[in-house]
Parts: sequence; structure tokens; C-alpha cells
Amino acid sequence: MIRIALGAMTGCVVAVALYALVRGLQLMIFPEPNPATVIWSAHAGYFWRGWIVSYSGGMAALIAWKAAGRDPARVARVLVHGVVVAAALIFAQGILLP
Repeated sequence: MIRIALGAMTGCVVAVALYALVRGLQLMIFPEPNPATVIWSAHAGYFWRGWIVSYSGGMAALIAWKAAGRDPARVARVLVHGVVVAAALIFAQGILLP
């Protein structure tokens, strides 16, 4: 049960951190038009970013689940640092690149 919990938490942390990174890179590489002036768009970037980071978080969850079988304390220690990094990234993305 600990392995499943650590895997799920890792998946969530990775998804949040990657969302901030993907959003930042997307804004720098492909600037979006002003939403107030666009009537219809065939591309909904939010949903694509959500699917991409969910898939990546799922892969990270499986890796953490496997690693927690060997040393769950080490996975938990790394996860603590990951939460801090993910929180800082999503905060910076929300403030600097909304």
C-alpha cells in the first residue's frame, strides 16, 4: 500500500512540475493570441498540456512504484524535495507566465 501511495504522489508532483515547464516553454516558443480577440480556435492548449503531463505523471508513478519496492524511504525523501520544486515552478509560472 505504501508503494501505491508513493507512486501516486510522485505522479501528481511530476505532473504539476511538468505543467509549469510545458506552459512556460509553450509561451516562449509559440505565443498565443489574445483570447478576447479570438472567436474560435481549433487548438485548446490547456487540454493538450493536461493530457501530456498526465501521461508523463503516470510514467513517473510507475517508476516510483517500482523504486519504492526497493527503498520506500529514499523515494519519500526525494518526493519531499520534488514537492518543493513543483510548488516553486507552478507558483512562478502562475505569476510570471499566466
